[in-house]
Amino acid sequence: MADPVSWHLSGDYFENCSCSVVCPCLVSAAAPLTSRPTEGFCNVPLVFHIESGRYGSVVLDGLNVFVILQAPGVMAEGDWSAATYIDERADDEQTEALTAIFTGAAGGPMAAFTPLISKNLGVSKVPIAFRIDGKTRSAEIPGILHMSVDPLPTMHPSGEMWANLGHPVSADKMAMAVGAAGNIFSDRGMRWDNSGKNGLYASIRWSNAS
Repeated sequence: MADPVSWHLSGDYFENCSCSVVCPCLVSAAAPLTSRPTEGFCNVPLVFHIESGRYGSVVLDGLNVFVILQAPGVMAEGDWSAATYIDERADDEQTEALTAIFTGAAGGPMAAFTPLISKNLGVSKVPIAFRIDGKTRSAEIPGILHMSVDPLPTMHPSGEMWANLGHPVSADKMAMAVGAAGNIFSDRGMRWDNSGKNGLYASIRWSNAS
């Protein structure tokens, strides 16, 4: 069997789930993902921008990825649906690399979700715009996604509330956030409106190194 491809990346990420602020998964006294979502289900889009990255010899700099995860109940109970959207600017090698990383097939943080996913809704290539404007994170996929999050209000001079949540995407540090009005996802027979719902954002630094 061939050795796994060595890869690493760094960049930025944000999400906006369907739970009210603050998501029960983040403040559960038990293990993460064991609390029932506030709406009884969890619809969560995750958006990523790769500032720099390599998958073997394949350069991933500047590319964006969008992942949707949908859980019908308590997240730890599984039966999730998932879909992956790859930046249309990626060539064939980059598309293969990003698909491996962001579906968890190549190891790394996203592999933590794969045992919970029972329905793979596939991979699409789309134009993904990712923007950071001050403390606001936003993303746009024409006809599919409009999403923006801002930090939760805080009295701290930084204007941000950071926490160590143990989230697989960024285990050490995440900023608590809230979705803006008009946060819509519509594709694959689904339509989500996560306006005013729980958000998170963080810088990420991933690899498949042990």
